[in-house]
Amino acid sequence: MDTPTRDLDHPVAPPRVPERRTTAPLLVPAVLAVVLGLWGLTRQGGMWRDESVTYQVSHRPLGELPALLGRIDAVHGLYYLLMHGVFALWDGGLVALRLPSVAATALAAAGVGTLGSRLAGPRAGVLAGVLFALFPATQQYAQEGRSYALVTAGVVWATYLFVRATGSAARGWWAGYGALLAVVCWLHEFAALVLLAHAVTLRLLRVPRRRWGVAAAGVLVAAAPPAVVGATQAGRQLGWLGRPSPAMWLAFLAVSALGLLLSRVPPLADRTVTALALPLLTVPPGFLITLSLLRPWYVDRYVLYALTGLALLGGLALDRLPAHARKAAVCLLALALLPASLAVRTPESREDDVVAVARTVGKLSRPGDGVLFLPSRRREWLLSYPALYARLDDVALARSPAASHTLQGTEAPPDTIRSRLLALPRVIALTDPDGRPLDPFPREEVKRRALREYFEECARVRVWGAQVVVYVRRPEAGSAARAAGCQGER
Repeated sequence: MDTPTRDLDHPVAPPRVPERRTTAPLLVPAVLAVVLGLWGLTRQGGMWRDESVTYQVSHRPLGELPALLGRIDAVHGLYYLLMHGVFALWDGGLVALRLPSVAATALAAAGVGTLGSRLAGPRAGVLAGVLFALFPATQQYAQEGRSYALVTAGVVWATYLFVRATGSAARGWWAGYGALLAVVCWLHEFAALVLLAHAVTLRLLRVPRRRWGVAAAGVLVAAAPPAVVGATQAGRQLGWLGRPSPAMWLAFLAVSALGLLLSRVPPLADRTVTALALPLLTVPPGFLITLSLLRPWYVDRYVLYALTGLALLGGLALDRLPAHARKAAVCLLALALLPASLAVRTPESREDDVVAVARTVGKLSRPGDGVLFLPSRRREWLLSYPALYARLDDVALARSPAASHTLQGTEAPPDTIRSRLLALPRVIALTDPDGRPLDPFPREEVKRRALREYFEECARVRVWGAQVVVYVRRPEAGSAARAAGCQGER
C-alpha cells in the first residue's frame, strides 16, 4: 500500500486497495443499467411536460436556439443542442428522446463500479455499481428526456479523474478533471456543487489542494457564461419553486443518516471511501437545500449525482458481508425495490401526462374550437402535437413560441382575451387538477371569469395531472336554452 506524502508538488493517492485487472466493475453495472433502462422505456406511451419541452425545442430550427436560450432555459442549452443532433439523425419519438439518458446511466453505473473498484477492490466496485443501477431514482431519470442522467455520468467520471489526480504527479489528470467538469457544468450549472464535496474530501484526507484549486478555478471560469445568463433567468426558470418542505428535509436527513450509518459498518470503516462518498452524498444537496431557505432552488434531481456517494458506501458495506449473506442481501434489496421500479415506469410517476392530455383533446375537440390554457404555461401540453394544436384557435395567444423566442409563447392583454372568448361558441380549456393554486395574474383571472360568467361547462375529463374541460357559450335566453346549450356534448 502506498505511503502518503505531504509534498505539495507531488501529491499521491490516498490509501486504496490494490487493483486486480478485471472489467467486471465496469461491465456488470453498465449491462444492468442498460437492461433496466430499456425495460418499459416508453413508459406506457406517457410523456410529461418537461420532456415535452425537450422534444419541441429540439425540433425547432437550430438557428432559433440562441434567441430562445437568451431569454429562457440557458441552463439546458447544451443538452438541447445534443438532442437536436439526436433527432436530426433519427426522429424516433419517445425512444430517441430517452435513449441518451439510458446510455448516460449505463456510463454512470460503469463509473461508479470503476470508482469503487479503485478505492475498495473489484467486488466492492461491482456491488456499488449494481446498487447505483438499482436505485429507483437512477431508473427514473434513465428513462427521462432531460439532462440529469448525462450530468450524473459526467460528475461520476470527473470524480474518478479526481481520485486519480490526487495520486499522480502528472498534471494530465487534473487537466482532464477540469475539462470534463467544465463541460458537465454547461449541461447543468449545479454540477459545480460537486467541487464543494471534493474540497471537503481533500480536507478530510489532508491531501494538498493547490492543483485541485487551479483546476476548480478553471471549471468556474469556463462555466461562468451559462451560469451568469442562467442567474438572470432564475426568476422565470425557478419561479415555480417554493421553500423546501418538511418532507424534503426529512428525505435529505434520512439519506444522509443512512450514508453515515453505512460508513460505520464494522469491522473497520474505510476512511478513504468514507471521505469521498459522504461529502458527495451530503454536501451538494445539503448546500442547495439550505440555500433554498433564502432563494428556492432545491429540487432533488438537480443533484441526482449525490446518489453516487450512497452507492459507494452501500457497495463497501455489502462487500464486508459473508458471501451467502451478500448474495441474499442483494436479492432482497432488488425485491424490495421492485414496486418502486415498476412505479417509475408508469405515466403516473411524473407530474402529468402530455400524451394523455393530447389524446383527450383530440377526442373532445372539433376543428376551429377555441383552446384556452389555464395557466398559460400549460400550452406545453399541446406544443409537441403541432397537427392537433394547429386545428384549434388558441384564444389567448399573441405571439407563438417560435416568434417570441420563448417556450410557451406570449399572450394578449386581458381585454383582448376576453373579447376573443366572447366571440367563440365553444372552447376547450386545459387546466390543472382541482386543488392546485390559481395564478393571480390579470390574464388568468379574466380567463376564469369569462368562462364562469358566459360559458356553460359541458364535459370534464380528468387525466393524470390535468383536466380537459369543454365549454359552450351560454345563450342569453332562459333556463331551457341554457340546458340546450350542452346537448350532444355529454
